[in-house]
Amino acid sequence: MVIDAVVAFFILGVFCRLVGANISFPENLYKSLSMFLMVAIGLKGGLALQEHIDPSLLIMSLMVIAFGLLLPLVAYPLLRYFGQLDRINAGAVAAHYGSVSVATYAVAVALLEANNIRYEAYFPLFVVLLEMPAILVGLVLAKGSMKVINANFIKKELLANQSILLMVGSLLIGYYGGLSVQKLSPFFIELFSGILALFLLKMGLVAGEQLSELKKNSLFLISFGILMPMIGGIAGTGLGVILGFSAGGVALMAVLGASASYIAVPAAMKESLPEANAGMSITASLGITFPFNVLLGVPFFIALGQYLQG
Repeated sequence: MVIDAVVAFFILGVFCRLVGANISFPENLYKSLSMFLMVAIGLKGGLALQEHIDPSLLIMSLMVIAFGLLLPLVAYPLLRYFGQLDRINAGAVAAHYGSVSVATYAVAVALLEANNIRYEAYFPLFVVLLEMPAILVGLVLAKGSMKVINANFIKKELLANQSILLMVGSLLIGYYGGLSVQKLSPFFIELFSGILALFLLKMGLVAGEQLSELKKNSLFLISFGILMPMIGGIAGTGLGVILGFSAGGVALMAVLGASASYIAVPAAMKESLPEANAGMSITASLGITFPFNVLLGVPFFIALGQYLQG
């Protein structure tokens, strides 16, 4: 079996951590790579939208937002009643699984492009739209009240959210920048796979650290970290088929439904739910779900998309 070279860097990172290798990865470099991926995804989407803008995009966007609102409502009862988590932690974890992982999306895009599988140009917009709904629902579930959604929260977590600002801003630059955007291609487009490989090396190192935390958590957390991506992924597959996406588009919609946030949502939860167990959410999303998706979930949903739309 041939493993994609980009994905192999994630495996390398996990292996290095498991054998105790002291791999030094500067924190500032990790942040820079993360910012690069957000900007590159936005620019690629904006460039593609120049030629593929669709009037039905508004309806699709509303359905995607509804999808993002629904996912934490599915995750919450599983966490609350089967996992026996308290309301605060169940809401916090559910928010992680309703939001998206930019890195998982980037892996899916890299695999689709490596295999010349077409996908719709507007998916970066969907990535942005799925960042926030789950955070809002998760907080309401955790607090049991709509009062947590106030003007200050919206300003800090929506208008000043780094992921949203970078991806939306880059998408608009890519769309309105015209031919001038092409001069950015050598850096943001052609180097995308190489930067993603370095980012996944870092993610492998972090995931390797999180694996040790699994010894401290119940079997339920491991089961949930695999089951919930499959539920979200199958639901995303169905939504992609309903919306008439191509094979690649169906796969990406599935990946968005299957992924779990470990950047935007943890920051929001730390600010709004400081009493929640952050280690539990990160262990589930980054220690279980991210490796599962990178190694098995993404290839599965790409194959499923090709089968359904073949």
